[in-house]
Amino acid sequence: MMTNHANTLTTVVSYPERGVGGSNKYRGNCSPKLISDLIAHFGFHEVCDYMCGSNTTGDAAASLGVSSHTYDLHSGFDLLHCNIPERPQFIFWHPPYWDIIKYSDVMYRAADVQQRYGYDPRQFDLSRIPTWEKFVKAMNYCMMKQFCVLEKGGRMAVLVGDIKKKGKLLSMLFELVKPGTLENVIIKTQHNCVSDRTAYSGKFIPIVHEYLLLVRKDIPLQYPMLITKQIEGDIRDMRGTTWKDILADAMESFQSAVHLEQIYDQVGQYDRARKQQFWKDKVRQTLLVYPNIFTSPQRGMWMLKKYA
Repeated sequence: MMTNHANTLTTVVSYPERGVGGSNKYRGNCSPKLISDLIAHFGFHEVCDYMCGSNTTGDAAASLGVSSHTYDLHSGFDLLHCNIPERPQFIFWHPPYWDIIKYSDVMYRAADVQQRYGYDPRQFDLSRIPTWEKFVKAMNYCMMKQFCVLEKGGRMAVLVGDIKKKGKLLSMLFELVKPGTLENVIIKTQHNCVSDRTAYSGKFIPIVHEYLLLVRKDIPLQYPMLITKQIEGDIRDMRGTTWKDILADAMESFQSAVHLEQIYDQVGQYDRARKQQFWKDKVRQTLLVYPNIFTSPQRGMWMLKKYA
């Protein structure tokens, strides 16, 4: 039976001392205290983990007298292709943060897995997927595959993070598909990371947190789903923009004064102009109304004031 455990879950959690369970040498492992707190808070009697790494989840469950079913790519279970045998009440999932830490042939030998289980784990390792877009597709496939096997009323706790590449933020939380009832997002502060020893320069803001997403399966077969879809938008066709915004953006490419006709060419083929008969008059009026943004160094010529 599960032993008593203090309920320490809030929307922000911090575990400066990692605790006992799993292996702190297995990079990317989370604190077993987080898993223990989840089990205790919800009163789970069983937990499943299909990317268990060094088996932190199994150790945390055992410390509370709770049964567990834990699997990993290094021990014969490939979440992308293997069938999930359980009908879980609770799934804890801590996917790799794309290629920040590579697992197959780094944390364990690929040759050993090949010899024992008959496949090369590097082929199915999410941390070895070459592009962010392909990683997100695989991550979301794994998310849905696990959610679908939950029993009614079952929960998934998914620990994800943000990745910074070439000045761009890649957020697993925002890209992750969110099926069922979105119950909570918990911020988990990070401690004792390899990146803690890095001295950053410039305007880089170090990432010192992770997200724990909690979703619940309330209804079998049919469920709501939140999906992030990336599209290419154009401010010239966007609802809610003003002529000031459109002209300022259109003129950003001109760092010197240009004739009105060049400005007309930038905006004339878009919805805002097509729906307004006297749009050229509106363009000229807007240029005059905002002298703090637009300036005319000579008749019929305009530029952004910041380039003057």
